[in-house]
Amino acid sequence: MPTIILKDKKATKEEIEKMSYEYGRYIKVVVDIEKKVLAGGGQYHADEEKLLLEYGCKQENLWGAGVDIDTSAIDYDSMINIRQSQNNPSRIVADPEIRKKIDEIIKNLIV
Repeated sequence: MPTIILKDKKATKEEIEKMSYEYGRYIKVVVDIEKKVLAGGGQYHADEEKLLLEYGCKQENLWGAGVDIDTSAIDYDSMINIRQSQNNPSRIVADPEIRKKIDEIIKNLIV
């Protein structure tokens, strides 16, 4: 069973192991680029997004990504990223400034 963990501080090794359980050494994450928090470890980005919305985050600030915890490689691919209203018509985060914010948050909280 996936364990979704909400983080606003650096994840412990144990939390990283719990978040990566579903996909081995890979963690799906949803990042709030304004509050600088993330939820990780869900089977679907939508599950993490739901948790962050319940936490009080705004949907327009939430972006789906993934991180390989062995290589620290970050991808920006998620169905929740499809947003015509924010000029992001595909699953991939197109805006380099948003990618930079995602990278910074993931690096501060997971890798």
